[in-house]
Amino acid sequence: MKRLLQVLEKAALVLLVAAMAIWVGDWAVFRVQVARGQGYDSVQVEEYLATALKGNKEEFDYLGQAQVSCARALFPHGGVRPCWWQRRHRQEWQ
Repeated sequence: MKRLLQVLEKAALVLLVAAMAIWVGDWAVFRVQVARGQGYDSVQVEEYLATALKGNKEEFDYLGQAQVSCARALFPHGGVRPCWWQRRHRQEWQ
């Protein structure tokens, strides 16, 4: 049992270090792209507004289409979502 816990601890540590290395690498590539003027893109999304009403009801209003900035990266950087995620989620709810 003790051996199993040691193996699990090492596996968790390796996964944590690998995740951190991937994030740092993604950030570095993103910063290089930003320096070259290619780090950001935009995606057209449909915006909706959900308004709470009396009696646990909601009203949904279509606000139109808008261009949303996104990062060309695996993870969110620069305060925006990654473009691969934004292209798959083209509806924005407020």
